[in-house]
Amino acid sequence: MRLTISLTVFRGRAGDRNDRAMAGAERLGRALGDALGVAPRHLADAAPALDGADWRDQLAAALPPLRELGDAVREGFAAGAVPVTVAGRCAASLATLPAFARAHPEAALVWFDAHADLNTPEDTPTGYLGGMVIVGAAGQWATGLGAGLDLSRVVLVGARDLDPPERALVARGEVALVAPGPDLPARLRAALAGRAAYVHVDCDVLEPGQVPSEYAVPGGLTLAELRACMVELAQGEVVGLEVAEFESAWPDGREGDPALVVDVLRPLFDALRR
Repeated sequence: MRLTISLTVFRGRAGDRNDRAMAGAERLGRALGDALGVAPRHLADAAPALDGADWRDQLAAALPPLRELGDAVREGFAAGAVPVTVAGRCAASLATLPAFARAHPEAALVWFDAHADLNTPEDTPTGYLGGMVIVGAAGQWATGLGAGLDLSRVVLVGARDLDPPERALVARGEVALVAPGPDLPARLRAALAGRAAYVHVDCDVLEPGQVPSEYAVPGGLTLAELRACMVELAQGEVVGLEVAEFESAWPDGREGDPALVVDVLRPLFDALRR
């Protein structure tokens, strides 16, 4: 059965320290809309990044539009659609993940990211809002955007820059980690264990130098490896997709190419449109 896709492009700030990801969300959203044949719904407008602001101030500035984003994803699920979200920063997932958890409590969250994003306000070494997303959605700190995510349903893929408390969560088996390396799609399949998947792709999961993203963490995935994971996920049920951290340009001013990200994700799109 051909599935209905609801595409939302979130153009507002969400813990931004530069303006490039807000512009990147707009460009990538247009490209994904063209690839999917779906007119995107645009939420929020770009605003100056609050570089250097405390996470509390970052969250307070982002809350009103993020609540709209959460509502949009909930509406998509309620209508029986597959929500696809493009956002500048991972912190936007503070709004989307509770909506996913409520709609599909048995599905896995497949989190492609160089980082685990499992810090709390008490143990974060940086105070970065985007580094506290998953545990915020799990209710371990009060985000103002809802909770309900079960950490046992989280599958981190490609993560390699983990802080000690995050490593402890993985070591205790509270979240699963599929690290970069050989046989990545097969190891992802084993971690999923037949569950449906809600897929989050942070562009910094890739090896630096492939697409522009704020963080450059060596040891990441190639575009081909990430696409192979999408091929694997397309064999099962995908209940939603979100993409973040694509910046419109490299720090030296060269434009980023959203077509590279679209090509990586195309196996999922093809599966959703079958």
